[in-house]
Amino acid sequence: MHVLRTVFLFCALPAAVLAQDDLLDELEKQADGKPQPVSATFKSTRIINVQSVETMKRNHLDFRISHRFGRLNSGAKEFFGLDQAVMRLGFEYGITDDLMVGVGRSGEQKAYDFFGKYKLLKQTTGAAQSMPISVTLFGSAVIRTQESFVPGETYSFQDKLTYTGQLLIARKFSERLSLQLTPTYLYRNRPELSNDENLLLAMGVGGRLKVSRRVSINADYFYAFRENNNLPYYNSLALGVDIETGGHVFSLHFTNSLGMIEKQFIGETTGSWGKGDIHYGFNISRTFSLDRKKKLLPN
Repeated sequence: MHVLRTVFLFCALPAAVLAQDDLLDELEKQADGKPQPVSATFKSTRIINVQSVETMKRNHLDFRISHRFGRLNSGAKEFFGLDQAVMRLGFEYGITDDLMVGVGRSGEQKAYDFFGKYKLLKQTTGAAQSMPISVTLFGSAVIRTQESFVPGETYSFQDKLTYTGQLLIARKFSERLSLQLTPTYLYRNRPELSNDENLLLAMGVGGRLKVSRRVSINADYFYAFRENNNLPYYNSLALGVDIETGGHVFSLHFTNSLGMIEKQFIGETTGSWGKGDIHYGFNISRTFSLDRKKKLLPN
């Protein structure tokens, strides 16, 4: 029995010493005043529709497939919207850990979008001079290639262009809760409706509530400051669930916006939640490492 006690103490002593060293290391980090970066404010580069403050890691490529089905109130004849579908395919690449670029193609309006994101500020903790928020800059250009439905109406190349600028401001309040504000500048060279304004300012809000290790509830909303309130457009609202499975992130959601790029869901949402104009949708993203020292492998 004495021998067993001796063996137990001999085995337990290194673990206790290591645990004490880890605790001392953590206390030293806090004592030296160095701010510690906050990670994973959001799990993906998007909350649902809205861009998040997150960017792709350096030399990582994300392949994203986004679907929106028809309206739920279309009835059983259209299988409650599932007979209809619009898709966007996109690629996002991290040039550095703070700078990423992306490109996508949407079936809605046969639009191509090109964008970039840059992390300007990063939230940190553990020091008096810590940064309370994360700030990311986002800019995009979209070209609509679909022909006009109006006979004889033509669009020049400049007419088809739309530009978006956003300031993504977020804070991770706890391990479970993150919130974001998104002031937005949207400029259409030629709006879809002649009585709509070229410049549209909007404010977006979004959040993530983590309910388990791999599941979170997400939501985002955009309020557009329109001069003409008689247009057939509504503010975009999306509610959903994110499920992480290794390198995949599945986003299942409901939204009144059919379009999946800023031009469409901020400026051209024609569905109303109050009238049941709700689309079921999902996003799937898969990240790959393109590090030259390694083979192409899922992240």
